[in-house]
Amino acid sequence: MVDGGRAPAGAVSAPVRAVLDAWRSEPAGLFTAGEWHPAATGERRTTRDPATGAVLAEVAEASAADVGPAVEAARAVLDDRGAGSWWAAAPSARGRLLWRVADLLAEHAEELAQLEVLDQGKTLATARGEVAGAAEQFRYFAGAATKVTGTTFRPSAPLPPYATPGTRLVASTVQEPVGVVAAITPWNSPLLMAAMKVAPALAAGCVVLLKPAEDTPLTSVRLVQLVARALGEAGLPRGAVSLLTGGGAVGAALAEHAGVDKVAFTGSTATGRALVRSAGRPGGHLPRLTLELGGKSPTVVMADADTASAVPGVARGVFANSGQVCVAGSRVYVERGAHDAFVEALAEHAAAQALGHGLHPSSQLGPLASPAHAARVAQRLADGVAAGAQVVGAGGPVEDASGGGCFFAPAVVVGADPSSPLVREEVFGPVVVVAPFDDLEEVVAMADDTDYGLAASVWTRDLRTAQRVVDGVRAGTVWVNCHAVFSPELVTGGRRASGWGVENGMEGLAGYLEGKTVCSLV
Repeated sequence: MVDGGRAPAGAVSAPVRAVLDAWRSEPAGLFTAGEWHPAATGERRTTRDPATGAVLAEVAEASAADVGPAVEAARAVLDDRGAGSWWAAAPSARGRLLWRVADLLAEHAEELAQLEVLDQGKTLATARGEVAGAAEQFRYFAGAATKVTGTTFRPSAPLPPYATPGTRLVASTVQEPVGVVAAITPWNSPLLMAAMKVAPALAAGCVVLLKPAEDTPLTSVRLVQLVARALGEAGLPRGAVSLLTGGGAVGAALAEHAGVDKVAFTGSTATGRALVRSAGRPGGHLPRLTLELGGKSPTVVMADADTASAVPGVARGVFANSGQVCVAGSRVYVERGAHDAFVEALAEHAAAQALGHGLHPSSQLGPLASPAHAARVAQRLADGVAAGAQVVGAGGPVEDASGGGCFFAPAVVVGADPSSPLVREEVFGPVVVVAPFDDLEEVVAMADDTDYGLAASVWTRDLRTAQRVVDGVRAGTVWVNCHAVFSPELVTGGRRASGWGVENGMEGLAGYLEGKTVCSLV
């Protein structure tokens, strides 16, 4: 049974109730060309609270028919060179815009956090942290907007034969916005993931089409409302940002459309591969791609690790947001001498986590994001157990009286076959597989035995040992004595099947820019 399966009376604030009531009576629309409107087909999608199954709101359900007009409207904004256009906005103006969006996010922080809890299922504490993180994305890239520079130099090329006496070659490089960006975001951290794409794209001077995950669109709708408000206040075209709420067909159509210059996607590796096929189809254009995909991140725990911090740190690294985190440390390797005690402590920690509605003050873990996803996680765990793995304690699907059917107690698993899907494939739920190792060379090989390369962590008091793990694991991020620490200036990106390109930092901003070389005979 789940304690606090329903939100306590009065937990949903009046502003949130008003927003949801409005979206139930008049569905949230698409936003293109600076205006809100229904989908071309008139279709709409109902969103539900995964903790209870209760209807939250209705949003417009875009289809491929909406993509062409949306892209054309975005290109019109991009191509306008007139006074007051997006093109004419100075980098400092874009910076002030993003800072204003950050202020609006902070002003509406509690409303956004509650919406995220209701729509996605995470706890209020987690949602509040992600709203704050979204605001910080806009603040960071507000400052970065004015830091994009070029170079001027004299090239070593010989003068062409037609050069007149006294002339010389001078070259310069400039950075220009890549153009129209399709930002396709996942359902696990909707607002934060949207901010990680919208903020740098606007900072670079791009025009953005945001396509959130179909099951969790509500905070993305509010984000676009706030960005559009800030654009209007600044006297800039509201069409610099657009919103298409809809399913996978919309994302595929965006990737295929010749008017889209870049696709920035976060989601599963399977969907990422499908987008690559859509973008690279024969006879089509080739948009730039940034793909932040799946992971199966290893965590290495040495016998000398500080157990007082390693146990809760490892647990948080895999169970946060009910395991629905791309960098979840779902493969834990513990030095053999410490293995049994660590497993026992980790299982005790897992068993102590209070499950419940994300708005309930006692909840430490909320439900999984949807019944379909909960069923997938349960099946993956059941298949692993059928193949010989053992669950330490009582982790797994949990009966609840609230009707949502999405609660899942964190599971600590031992004895799993290293070749099994439970070890090799992303579960995206609160399931961790723990295995022993005997020496550093062995564990580096075990940690790196994966198709993915998103992240890893190592827990030890010996920095030389930590560095050997850092050097040996092919991953975009490696944490030492911590896990899943994020900040706008910390660059993230995957290797191998975990994606292409990076996000965050100035390197992330560079992904929304294209260089141009100008060579002049003067």
